[in-house]
Amino acid sequence: MAKFFKWVFILLAVAGLLSAGAAAALHYWLGSGDFRTRIEAQCSEFLGVPVALTRVHLSFWPQPAIAMDGVQVRTTPALSMQRVELRPDWHALLRGRREVASVVVREAQWPQRGIDQLVAARQKSRSSAAKGTVPADGTAERDIEPDFSVDWVLRRVVLAQVTWRNPRDVATTFDADARLSDDGLPQTLDLLVTAGPWKDAKLKLAREASRWAVDAAFAGGTVLGHVQYTAPAARARVLTGELTARGVDVTALAATETGRRGPLSGQVDAVTTLTARAPSVAGLLAALQTQSRFTVRNAQLHGLDLAKAVTTVGLSRGGETRLDTLTGQLDAQGSGAARLHALEASSGVLRATGEVTLAPSRALTGRVLVDLAAGAAGRLVGVPLTVGGTLDAPELTLSRGAMLGAALGTAVLPGVGTGTGAQLGDSVGAGVKKLFGK
Repeated sequence: MAKFFKWVFILLAVAGLLSAGAAAALHYWLGSGDFRTRIEAQCSEFLGVPVALTRVHLSFWPQPAIAMDGVQVRTTPALSMQRVELRPDWHALLRGRREVASVVVREAQWPQRGIDQLVAARQKSRSSAAKGTVPADGTAERDIEPDFSVDWVLRRVVLAQVTWRNPRDVATTFDADARLSDDGLPQTLDLLVTAGPWKDAKLKLAREASRWAVDAAFAGGTVLGHVQYTAPAARARVLTGELTARGVDVTALAATETGRRGPLSGQVDAVTTLTARAPSVAGLLAALQTQSRFTVRNAQLHGLDLAKAVTTVGLSRGGETRLDTLTGQLDAQGSGAARLHALEASSGVLRATGEVTLAPSRALTGRVLVDLAAGAAGRLVGVPLTVGGTLDAPELTLSRGAMLGAALGTAVLPGVGTGTGAQLGDSVGAGVKKLFGK
């Protein structure tokens, strides 16, 4: 028996030495410039964008993995990752199945403009590769889908300290853990924002067939609901869903876009439906359309004083408007355009209704009708105001016709005459514009 154990220990020692030697050789091979250069070339060809790596080597902690350090996808601006680890499923490999147990990305910088460039380059690369290919039915293939899949099955993606920068360079840093199904779509997703305007926000997705339950907590409120993704015939991708928000801080929503406080604060309750249809997954975001019916509690408009704009019968910049209630509907598009309509606001002696359009450039256009109950300025009913400026610096003005009518109305009958004259003057001005086609 002692001799048996002796041989066992000798065999284990030899196996250990051989394994260590093989690992050392593989480590040297992976770290050689030739291997790194080949990996860079293959990744560059696949993505359609130059890729650079500082080092490729084996990592044994916390799990055996092939590690790539200093990864840089050279878009403008570049996408960079301090480290990318690929952890194969060794048991699956022994059974002949190509499975990656997990991919871990650490300390990445992902600017949105770089992501957009990468997607466009990948689409162009695939379109060029497919050019000249004619299907059996003789029709030309269109709407090439940017397929990032390879002949390996990926089971899990872990993102650690990834910083995403929106087109306005506002940074959001997050950690995420996604477990994937055989089709490459998330089975579950857990995401935590660690820095940025949405710090401490949490998102959970859980899949059932082609539908995901959404459970999010951020900005002092919650968002619950579901989204559904399907890929029916004709190569179309369809995304639909319904989300219900409760008690979400409006200020935080605006800060995610610009990094600073927006023109409205308060707590919003909203029901949102979303739809998108596009020939590619990458096109779904641009095609996204949302309709939200909302109520804002404890609302406050920053940069606008509705009462002052009415009583001064002129240009209003700056100031504040406190509102007891604010309701309306917001229709938004992936391009950044949005339309606020069916707006109703009230606060003490003030009542307002209106409609406002937001262009992708953040320019505002619209009209608001304001009523003021009897007070120091008398009673002003239905005074029309034109909304202008930008989302960061909104403006309220009376049209020239409305200003003239308001002045005449004040002279004839102060208070009531001011509002009536403004309405009449605004209507006359609009009629003159239509008459001369201007």
